[in-house]
Amino acid sequence: MEHTWRWFGPDDPVTLSEIRQAGATGIVTALHGHAPTVPWSIEEITERKALLEAAGLSWSVVESVPVPEAIKQALDIPARDRAIEVFCSTLENLAACGIDTVCYNFMPILDWTRTELEWPTETGGRALRFDQTSFAAFELFILERPGAQALYSEAEIEAARRCFEGMDELARQRLVTTLIAGLPGSDQHYTLAQFLEHLKAYEAIDEDRLRDNYQYFLQKVVPVAERVGMRLAVHPDDPPRPLLGLPRIVSTAADARWVIDQVQSPANGLTFCTGSWGVRKDNDLVAMAREFGPHIHFVHLRATRRDLEDPQSFIEADHLEGDVDMVGVIRELIGEERRRAGEGGARLPMRPDHGHKLCDDNARQTNPGYPLIGRLKGLAELRGVECAVRRLC
Repeated sequence: MEHTWRWFGPDDPVTLSEIRQAGATGIVTALHGHAPTVPWSIEEITERKALLEAAGLSWSVVESVPVPEAIKQALDIPARDRAIEVFCSTLENLAACGIDTVCYNFMPILDWTRTELEWPTETGGRALRFDQTSFAAFELFILERPGAQALYSEAEIEAARRCFEGMDELARQRLVTTLIAGLPGSDQHYTLAQFLEHLKAYEAIDEDRLRDNYQYFLQKVVPVAERVGMRLAVHPDDPPRPLLGLPRIVSTAADARWVIDQVQSPANGLTFCTGSWGVRKDNDLVAMAREFGPHIHFVHLRATRRDLEDPQSFIEADHLEGDVDMVGVIRELIGEERRRAGEGGARLPMRPDHGHKLCDDNARQTNPGYPLIGRLKGLAELRGVECAVRRLC
């Protein structure tokens, strides 16, 4: 597999030199902060690509080209169609610059969601964590989302109340900031009032309607991607279930099949994120890697561990621990890569994802989930597994 690394651009505290020292050869990045109403220009893409190549690295994957809410909601048809035109123009310009893989997601409003960005681990590191009770405390007693109480049992509401009452004002504000003030790669930063307004737009959009909107998007963009030699790789929902009354439709193996079936094309595929899909016990990741292998265009390798007492809560575990059979997944991916090699198929880029903050990481302010040493450790472990599997299988 091609070993890649996510980089957030020239302002990223992790430098390209450090990434190359970590053992990665490819970069996963985007033009973060670019206006979503304007296509990425060839000049901007060329400038970023040249910067990476000057450091001895290649631009392997774009993560992400944003899918605006106008597309997901489809409430204003002219605005939706203009947004799709911008998306397609960006694909065409990327392809013209020799970039052939784009990761994107179709999660309404929020991208990946956590309640803690620096949860202390047993070994002294810091990890990302999602705590369902803290999330319920936010939804019920901070955001006070109308209708939210109907989604919780009396016991869950009482637990959320105790959690809320146990927080001081600083802890409450930190939870709000963590959940809705923007995460790496996101251009959206909301106040509570703004966030409630955005949620209202989805009151009439259920799972079926969101699927219809996604289907329309795929039918428009996949032919363009295929024409220019581009591979689109949808990222699964994170966490893989509905949140805040919002539908989520890329959470299970059945969802992945649905995506692939909408437009059967080599351009329409998946980002195989073991951490996101691994949060659900009913997702068999080894079986999914085997079934969807030909449709996997990009791989995020990370491990999540569900709480024993509350399986809706989870922590980002070390890359070779948690609930993910990482050896089994890598074995299937290597099998798929060998099949592609025999048929002259596409490369399979992977990156370590969401590392712990370790050692000197704690002295450097990096994007949440994207420290240097924690990901370096993860990449080294994953490369070791890959090497062993190749020797033995």
